[in-house]
Formats: sequence, C-alpha cells, structure tokens
Amino acid sequence: MPLDHHDQVNLLKDILANQQNDCCGSVAECEQLERLVKSLMVNASLDENILPILQEVYQYSQAGAYSSDLDQHILSNQDNLSNWVDQIGQFS
Repeated sequence: MPLDHHDQVNLLKDILANQQNDCCGSVAECEQLERLVKSLMVNASLDENILPILQEVYQYSQAGAYSSDLDQHILSNQDNLSNWVDQIGQFS
C-alpha cells in the first residue's frame, strides 16, 4: 500500500529527527530521504511553501550519501536538521 503525502512527510520528519538525535545515520537513510523528497516534490496537493525545505533536504541527503564521513556530515548539519524538523512539522 503506497504512503499518502501526510505519511511521507511524517516519515521524512522522523528520519531527520533520528539523525539529529542520534548524530549518526546510514547511506540507506540518505537514499530513503532522496526518494521521499522526490516523491513529495511532484505531489500537486502539497503546500508549495515546503518546496524550498525539501530542496535543502534533498541536497543534504545527496551529500550525505556520497560523504566519506556520514556521521560528521550529520554533525555539521545539526542546526539545519533541527530547523527542517520544526518547519516540516508545520506541514504534517
């Protein structure tokens, strides 16, 4: 059963919150973030104000997937992660 956009937004927020709280993550999580963001960005029923946030998350996840030190990448983006979780929470 496919996830609707509310479920996708909540999953996106959960993954970002986990990376923020744990200060670590996996390449698979980064790839999942990319897939979620791509799916959300083509959803016409999504609030367009979330699109810039999604673009930032996409760039973050791509950089993380190809990072030689993913944990450091996550650590250096703690402020961004916190902001994204808060902002995305407004749309979920």
